[in-house]
Amino acid sequence: MITIINYGLGNLHSVQKAVANVGGEAVVTDDDQEIINAEKVILPGVGAFADGMKGLESRGLVPVVQEVAAQGKPLLGICLGMQLLFEESEEQGRYQGLGLLAGKVVQFKHPGVKVPQIGWNQVQVSKSSDLMDGIQDGDYFYFNHGYYCIPADADDVLTMTEYGVSFASSVERELIIGVQFHPEKSQQRGLQVLKNFVEL
Repeated sequence: MITIINYGLGNLHSVQKAVANVGGEAVVTDDDQEIINAEKVILPGVGAFADGMKGLESRGLVPVVQEVAAQGKPLLGICLGMQLLFEESEEQGRYQGLGLLAGKVVQFKHPGVKVPQIGWNQVQVSKSSDLMDGIQDGDYFYFNHGYYCIPADADDVLTMTEYGVSFASSVERELIIGVQFHPEKSQQRGLQVLKNFVEL
């Protein structure tokens, strides 16, 4: 069973539906025991970093997510969920994240690009990974974000994307995984990534 963490932000049911489409079974929950006992966990999210952390904190879920990671269970952060995996963000001030991945989240400040980035963009695969099985350089995914992650360790980067700057569009350290794009909105390629996660 896969749990999708409900902390008040994110298109939870579209993620749940996409997981079901690729043969997975997922429940949306904020119950700490249900999350800790799951085989795999998805941390989705849409919105501001501070709101995301407040949503997790108000439900007592920060140590729960950290425990999932400590147990070595597959943990997938999507969009804001990926950003929350990192140590800190400069969005609306300076805020601490979950600290599961070393690095920070910064704003796009590059001439000639619209912020936020909304729409389709390509990925370039940086390293081989079971999560990216069947994904090739140049494949398109759907993005919607004004901030991006800068991992402290380049070895954590799975894919890169160009948007005024070359940024990490997905990351992986052991079974802590993040994708900046929305796989549930990325048609066949996105479903392939979710299928790979379900089958990890």
